[in-house]
Amino acid sequence: MTARFATPEEIEHWNDYINANPDGGNILQGREFMKIKQKSGWKPQYVFVGKRAMAFMEKHVPLLGKVWYCPKGPSTTSVKDLQKLLGSLRPFAKRNGVFTIKIEPELDHTTDMSSLGLIKTNPIQYNYATVLVDLSPSLDDIMKNLNQKGRHAIRRAERDGVIIKAVPADEKSRRTMYKLFEETSQGAGFAIRTAKYYEDFYDAYGDNGQLFFAYVDGKPVAGAYAMVQGEKSMYKDGASVRERTVYGASHLLQWHVIQWAKEKGSKKHDLAGCPPIAEIKNPNHPFYGMGRFKTSFNKEVTEYVGTYEVPINRLKTKLWTKYVEKIVRKLYFKQHKESWY
Repeated sequence: MTARFATPEEIEHWNDYINANPDGGNILQGREFMKIKQKSGWKPQYVFVGKRAMAFMEKHVPLLGKVWYCPKGPSTTSVKDLQKLLGSLRPFAKRNGVFTIKIEPELDHTTDMSSLGLIKTNPIQYNYATVLVDLSPSLDDIMKNLNQKGRHAIRRAERDGVIIKAVPADEKSRRTMYKLFEETSQGAGFAIRTAKYYEDFYDAYGDNGQLFFAYVDGKPVAGAYAMVQGEKSMYKDGASVRERTVYGASHLLQWHVIQWAKEKGSKKHDLAGCPPIAEIKNPNHPFYGMGRFKTSFNKEVTEYVGTYEVPINRLKTKLWTKYVEKIVRKLYFKQHKESWY
């Protein structure tokens, strides 16, 4: 297979090529996500290996060369298929000054990756373990397929008068959502990005993204943002007040997200992150509460192999994974108060 950069015309229709990949692609491989990352210093690189479309974020690291990061990609169906892709991608990346490629193939976590000569590293995206909701049945059947806890929470919230509204991602709504982010993050052990990042994110997705609020007595108590691409959708952002006044508000909110995604053509909805399978029942896991909420929509956790470095220059990649990456990420967070990736 021949590796090459996409043409300007192909980039204009990039999402169509991602959606045509064997596994249906991933939203984070779409052009909108690349545009968002470009605003934080990454250079998008749109690549074909044969007919397989894959998007990379590129940054230059002094003395080492270029890093390529392929968020939730490349699209692949097996280790054998991935091996063929990497066989063409490695020399192409080397010719373009890349010393390492970080990949996140969506292969099952039990997949044996040892034959590929990769280096296992820490996950970047939260949804290396996640909960997926099948949206191909009717809405009635989707509701029936939820576990009892999920159905009860949705119906309870409806009875108690929770109101869900899809709202435009205008300045007022973004400000409301960011206040919910700030409240959610307090004591939750995770950092939120700048308000400008979320503004850019929501603007980039336009009609393919939607912001929702749950209201109790006219006040917003929870918010959610989701986007759709082809036949897949993703619950990107969620936030809520710390004091829960009505049970099930977030469940009802997600149910409306699901209805919106289905109307937009999604057949698979990614709830975007939960504890891995081995930790899903561990109350001490930092994402335990998140896992409890999301598994009320589907008890089955989907876990992928995670994140790997593809060494192009093995010595430089070892230096990167052992020392340099940690320093770069730490300094960047200290200066910008957000993740390097």
